[in-house]
Amino acid sequence: MKARRMIALALMACLAFGTLAAQQQQLGRVAVVDLQKVYMTYAKDSAPVRAFEEEKARVQAEVDRMTGEIKELQRRKAEAISADDKELIATIDAEIGRKAVNLSEYYKIKRAELDEKAKKLSDSSEFAALAAAAIKKVAELEGYSLVVSAQQMDGTGTAVLWYSPTVDISEKVIFELVGKAK
Repeated sequence: MKARRMIALALMACLAFGTLAAQQQQLGRVAVVDLQKVYMTYAKDSAPVRAFEEEKARVQAEVDRMTGEIKELQRRKAEAISADDKELIATIDAEIGRKAVNLSEYYKIKRAELDEKAKKLSDSSEFAALAAAAIKKVAELEGYSLVVSAQQMDGTGTAVLWYSPTVDISEKVIFELVGKAK
C-alpha cells in the first residue's frame, strides 16, 4: 500500500513538473535591437549619414578643445599652488569653474541636437519599412516572440535597463538589410 502511494505521489510530481516545464516553454523569447546602430551601419554611405558623422566629429573636436583649455588651466593652477600665489589660484579657479560650466552646457545641448538628428535619420519611412521587415524575419527565424528597442522613442536614452548581448539582434538585422540591398 505504501509502495503504491509512493508511486502515485512520484507520478503526480512528474506530471506537475512536466506541466510547469510546458508552461515555461510557452513563455516567449525576447530580443533587443538598436535601431540607431542598425541605421548608421546600413546607411553609412548615404549623404545625410556622412553629414551627421561630420557634425559628430566637429562636436567632439570642440569638446576636446574645451577640455584641453581646462587641463591647461589646471596645470597653471598647480604651478600657482607651488608658488603659493593665492590671488592667481582664485583667478584660475574661477576660470576653471566658468569653462567647466560652459563645457557641460555645450555638451548637453549638442548631445540633444545629435540625438534628435540621429532619430530623424533613423525614422525615415523607407528605412522603417525595411527595418521592420528585417526585424520580423530575424525574430521569426530565431524564435523571438518580442523585440524591444534599445532606445526610447524620443532618442533620449535606453528604455531597457539591462540586457544580455546574446539577445541583441542588431547585427543580424543589419546583415538581413545588407543582404536585401545587394
